[in-house]
Amino acid sequence: MRLNRIKDVLEDKGISQMWLSKKLGKSFSTVNAYACNRLQPSLDTLAKIGEILSVDMKDLITDERERK
Repeated sequence: MRLNRIKDVLEDKGISQMWLSKKLGKSFSTVNAYACNRLQPSLDTLAKIGEILSVDMKDLITDERERK
């Protein structure tokens, strides 16, 4: 079950998980676990990811088409 869309957003923006891990100050393995839905980020971390990627936090959880 996919609980977040972090990997999709990264791919859409052409951003690597390594780049995001450096910006977040978290290890690559942690960010990879988020992207692969093995681990879910806290709401604070999800908000920070949204800020770094310049996307609404909602876009990291559901696709805009799913919200309509």
